[in-house]
Amino acid sequence: MAIDLATLQAAGLSDAQQWLKTYTEIRKITPAPAAWKRLLESRHLQLAPLSLHEAIFNEIYQGHNEQNEGPPPAWFPARKELETSNLARAIAARGVPNYNALFEWSVQNRGAYWQWAIDQVGFKFHKGFDSIVDLRGGPHHPEWLKGAKLNIAESCFQAPGEKRALVCVSEQGQRTEWTYAELRARADQVARGLQKQGFKRGQRFAVFMPMHAEAVAIYLGVVLFGGAIVSIADSFSVEEIDTRLRIAGADVLFTQDGMHRGGKVIDIFSRARASKAKMAIVLQTQNKKVELRQGDLWWSEFLHPSSEPFEAAECGPDAVTNVLFSSGTTGDPKAIPWTHTTPMKAAIDAYFHLDVTSTDTVAWPTNLGWMMGPWLIYASLVNQATLALYDGGTAQRGFGSFIEKEKVSVLGLVPSIVKSWKESKCMEGLDWSGLKCFSSTGECSNAQDYLYLMALAGYRPVIEYCGGTEIGGAYLTGTLLTNASPATFTTPTLGLDLEILDDNGKPANPGEVYLSPPSIGLSTTLLNRDHAEVYENDVPQGTRYPVLRRHGDQIEALPGGYFRALGRADDTMNLGGIKVSSAEIERVLNRVEGVLETAAIALNPPGGGPSLLVVVAVLKLGVNADEASLLSAMQKRIKTDLNPLFKIHDLRLTAKLPRTASNKVMRRVLRQEFEESKKVGQ
Repeated sequence: MAIDLATLQAAGLSDAQQWLKTYTEIRKITPAPAAWKRLLESRHLQLAPLSLHEAIFNEIYQGHNEQNEGPPPAWFPARKELETSNLARAIAARGVPNYNALFEWSVQNRGAYWQWAIDQVGFKFHKGFDSIVDLRGGPHHPEWLKGAKLNIAESCFQAPGEKRALVCVSEQGQRTEWTYAELRARADQVARGLQKQGFKRGQRFAVFMPMHAEAVAIYLGVVLFGGAIVSIADSFSVEEIDTRLRIAGADVLFTQDGMHRGGKVIDIFSRARASKAKMAIVLQTQNKKVELRQGDLWWSEFLHPSSEPFEAAECGPDAVTNVLFSSGTTGDPKAIPWTHTTPMKAAIDAYFHLDVTSTDTVAWPTNLGWMMGPWLIYASLVNQATLALYDGGTAQRGFGSFIEKEKVSVLGLVPSIVKSWKESKCMEGLDWSGLKCFSSTGECSNAQDYLYLMALAGYRPVIEYCGGTEIGGAYLTGTLLTNASPATFTTPTLGLDLEILDDNGKPANPGEVYLSPPSIGLSTTLLNRDHAEVYENDVPQGTRYPVLRRHGDQIEALPGGYFRALGRADDTMNLGGIKVSSAEIERVLNRVEGVLETAAIALNPPGGGPSLLVVVAVLKLGVNADEASLLSAMQKRIKTDLNPLFKIHDLRLTAKLPRTASNKVMRRVLRQEFEESKKVGQ
């Protein structure tokens, strides 16, 4: 689209002629990034309708040589970021010339970096550590904070008691606001309630509810008590709930009667009641009480009324605080234990890479079933910020109004949400000027969608954040010190480097990413897998680091120091920000009547963006079924037995699946065949 007078007038721009005159003058500035920067600084771009911003961006950068200069930046750090951000002050304190020097120091001196980072952010210890890390077990099995005693939940309560810790607004407009002292008092009530019920330190307690104020109090209360949370997403089926209870060894389930999403009431207690949990502690949110099972408790009956502070359990660094789940390449999800050190990675990442400070209000639509729920608690509260929660649907304008009214300054998202906003335009016209930055994780981003997102806030950067449950945070991200180009990363996280290799273990670009241990946050054990087999065995040596760790993402290094995520290299996928294995989906779909076997694959759409689920199915001998009815049956099965958020993009029928000599399904071959067929059909 050419930006001319007719285009501007058709878009409804007032005084289009004068706007075009100024724009034409700015376009003469070279190189292109300087012209775009001038447009932003003059606020001239913000006068144009949002519908034209992408075309303006493309016209400004027409002829920009990405092969030599890297992807076109849409945001540039100002003096504030370059001088007063957490990272800028850290660079000055270390006495190094720039970020690159700080990063190199952090990966070449792991122990020294993590000790320094812990001091920078500030954590509470009952007893200090004798040594930061003991590597006698090798880089894959470090012993962090040797000799220390702590309870990581206490590090969430170092802010002044009267400071706002948490605000939660429901879809119906109900608002809860707690100070740090009030949140601690509620968490203490939870811990005392556990004590009163006779539960033991080290016991595991599942949480199956959306993320709101009481959920945060439950999470912190369990950790203060010395127990461990078992994370279960509120969208899961009864079967998936029971799978997680079984793997984690949990008998008790915190849940609620129902939740509001998009104007509808979703009954979640019926799934909790049908589960194998021996006891449910139920928060009432609806007017009509549900019928509890024998042995269940209402939340109001469970809470201990004492106002006396609870003395937090003193734990070793390796004590388990949370059992989270992440898909592997077999049917059951991997059970990944977080310890008292894992949240340090989350809080430190947030401090340096997202610049979270005590003046910030941080929001990220998620729940405690996924790593970003616990991550958000620690990233916000350890850094003494305000945690902002919206208990409702994110696809409606109400969520955007919440961001505006609560003056959220750091907003995390998944690409699927942004795509829906762009299609519906539901967030346009809101005042998001309080935002310092966005962040994004869970899926591959789309550059056009994320340019639009930046424009919604008058052009603020998106700090991409790519990692995993087994990392406790990210391995690849960005900073506020570097130009931001939509849907790209600019650096590995401090203290954790990577290498990109091909299938033969040779340097490649693009290729599969491998991480270089050790790092605080990296898992060292799994509850239901051989950790070495999943992450360590048969991993090639790197060129920079002799010891590497498998992760499974595909990454491309771009000119100018940028990176782009290309999806998964193994048989897992991200659907709607949720990581799931092909095997988990296939296990459910193979139960559909008439189906012999299936293969689930994820395709990355052209231009990037969320993965698309494609199912290839083989029918039983003699069965005839049309694709439309079979697709409907499969979608229904996924909704009831796995997760209603997973949508099948396409279904293909085949006589047989391609297999290796050892009878493994060759999903990469299916992906290639499907992509080739789509090209032919274009």
